[in-house]
Amino acid sequence: MAAERTHDRERERDRDRERDRPGPRIRLDLPRERRAKLLPEYDPEAFGRLSERIARFLGTGRFLVWMTLTIIVWVVWNIFAPGPLKFDEYPFIFLTLALSLQASYAAPLILLAQNRQDDRDRVNLEQDRKQNERSIADTEYLTREIAALRMGLGEVATRDWIRSELQDLIRELEERRDLFPSADTRGSDVPDR
Repeated sequence: MAAERTHDRERERDRDRERDRPGPRIRLDLPRERRAKLLPEYDPEAFGRLSERIARFLGTGRFLVWMTLTIIVWVVWNIFAPGPLKFDEYPFIFLTLALSLQASYAAPLILLAQNRQDDRDRVNLEQDRKQNERSIADTEYLTREIAALRMGLGEVATRDWIRSELQDLIRELEERRDLFPSADTRGSDVPDR
């Protein structure tokens, strides 16, 4: 029982010590908690993809047709509609403002899309350059190997070369047979050894 009381007292002391600590223990092996950000975050890639889609659409015939139809409807409505239904009287200030606003947003979006395309082209060009370097290195290696094989084949005895050497030896033997008498007339060459 006394051991249990001592153990309980030690637990209470540990709890008191933990309560008295000034703050949470800072650990360097754990990442810090994320702070709440005041400004909203955006994904630059998502914005870039959206700008490319818009720029692609602005460069199509469909956009030109829709823009032309919109302007024609706008002008016709504001010329022939009854007075209270007209929302942009003749010099069409609001139409001019809308077109200027559309142009002011279209130009930077097109430039952003072009910059992204330039970045992709630059990466592709770098990859192509590295691939070309590897191809050149492989070609040079194969060229050296073929040259070594050709040099090695130059030293290999071919069938025609062996045939010509054998024919030369046969001719030489025939010439020697004519110079020296036949061994059959002299007898065996065993005692000469």
